[in-house]
Amino acid sequence: MATRDVASIICGALGSGVTRSKRRSQQWLRKAAENGHTKACLRIAFFMYGDYPYAREVGHVEEATGVATSAGVMEGHDVSPHVMSSVVYWMRKGRHDIVDELALFRRSALEGAKYCRNEGCGVVGHLKDFKVCPQCKTARYCGDACQKADWTTGGHKGTCGNSAHYTTRTF
Repeated sequence: MATRDVASIICGALGSGVTRSKRRSQQWLRKAAENGHTKACLRIAFFMYGDYPYAREVGHVEEATGVATSAGVMEGHDVSPHVMSSVVYWMRKGRHDIVDELALFRRSALEGAKYCRNEGCGVVGHLKDFKVCPQCKTARYCGDACQKADWTTGGHKGTCGNSAHYTTRTF
């Protein structure tokens, strides 16, 4: 099987909730990025920039030191130089437009984004403000009401682990 196919399988599996371990999912994401999966490269860069759990630990690239400063992209970002160097490294590896993507990363970090999985919710905030579903550890909600609504009418009950063994649980 070609390396590209393996990377696609790995990255696809990550979106399917293969592992509940945040560290392990970051390790699989890095593996896909190292194998040339362009979306995985962008995701690992975004996760590192946003300080997702374990992303900076797993995504750090030692040989990337100084890449960001030489590229002239440090201005206006509140991210340490070694983290920014790794972020730029992954974006270059995935052949992404560094300046445009970093502007999106910064905007998301400053303004927040819509992380609540409930379709009817319009709450925008930072990732750390949203609680994780205690069963699948992947879906995020702004509060108990959105979690309950998504469980009953939004379809999360059918996709969350083995739903036959679970009852509705809140945070």
